[in-house]
Amino acid sequence: MNKKVFIDQKPLSCPSQLKAIHDTMDILSGKWKITIIGCLSFGDKRFMDLMREVNGIGSKMLSKELQELEINGLISRTVQPTKPVTVEYALTAYGQTLRPILWEMADWGHHHRIKVKATLKGEVGHG
Repeated sequence: MNKKVFIDQKPLSCPSQLKAIHDTMDILSGKWKITIIGCLSFGDKRFMDLMREVNGIGSKMLSKELQELEINGLISRTVQPTKPVTVEYALTAYGQTLRPILWEMADWGHHHRIKVKATLKGEVGHG
């Protein structure tokens, strides 16, 4: 049975849907990018703020991930004329379009954690 999915009145096939998902994952892949975007969704941050909030990331990796996110137009980098120089990172308007996806992921993750804890309690009770 060939079921058609429509988005914005355009029929989508499974391959085109999978290609779009693959494209998204290429941009957001890796251990840190989604976490960095999540942190920036709460407001602009300096490099060291991100280092503190993105638990476990090294400075070279954070720098690399920020650069890739900037290249893809998801974040902006602003150098403040202070001494010493201050650099602030922010989500661009394009990057902010990811907010609903992040909130859905957070909601799903929260519910999943509750489900796993409940399952583990059930296993302990039956063991």
